[in-house]
Amino acid sequence: MPIQLDDYRLLGRSGLRVSPLTLGTMTFAVDGWGSSDKEAAQMVNSYIERGGNFIDTANFYGGMGGSERLLGKLLHDRRDRVVLSTKYSMTTQPGNPNASGNHRRAMVRSVEDSLRRLGTDYIDVYYLHMWDYRTPIDEILKAFEDLVQSGKILYIGLSDTPAWQAARMQMMAQLRGWSQFCALQISYSLIERTVERELIPMAAETGMGVCPWSPLGGGVLSGK
Repeated sequence: MPIQLDDYRLLGRSGLRVSPLTLGTMTFAVDGWGSSDKEAAQMVNSYIERGGNFIDTANFYGGMGGSERLLGKLLHDRRDRVVLSTKYSMTTQPGNPNASGNHRRAMVRSVEDSLRRLGTDYIDVYYLHMWDYRTPIDEILKAFEDLVQSGKILYIGLSDTPAWQAARMQMMAQLRGWSQFCALQISYSLIERTVERELIPMAAETGMGVCPWSPLGGGVLSGK
């Protein structure tokens, strides 16, 4: 039986109901190889009309926030129908050393910028986009917790983070009574299966739902 977008399931160890397939928007507002604004609108409309409710973007997508700005326009009157996720870590201000990374300042400023571009007052799932190997984990976790308490983000997730660090962070958050991660984005495809050794079992054990992505997508595998 084919997957139905309205066959909702819980995201990790949370009560958040999401579609089994997420609509990724990395190609939105990208000149050259990306989707046109018309094509992006068609994808969003088709996805939502078929029951899809989980849409993912990032502050870095679409030329320094272009994807978020376009998505904000496309969702303006349907915002509450979707679970919207975005990310921080990658720079949107080249030359500013504090405009990237996992630290509190980058996180707080990125949230404010993403909220403005998306035209919303809250983000459903907020991801750490890429591990920087520098920021102390208690700084990251407390900054996430403060933003959850403020209501600007509702759930938190990790992307492209070593398994041992993800597990360590999840356990520290649990022990301190802070918000725990409900989602883990990882590169996973027919030709990239190394995550099956540690990351996927770690996610299952610690209560994170796995949200696979692949830069190869269906294009390379289908010969397009």
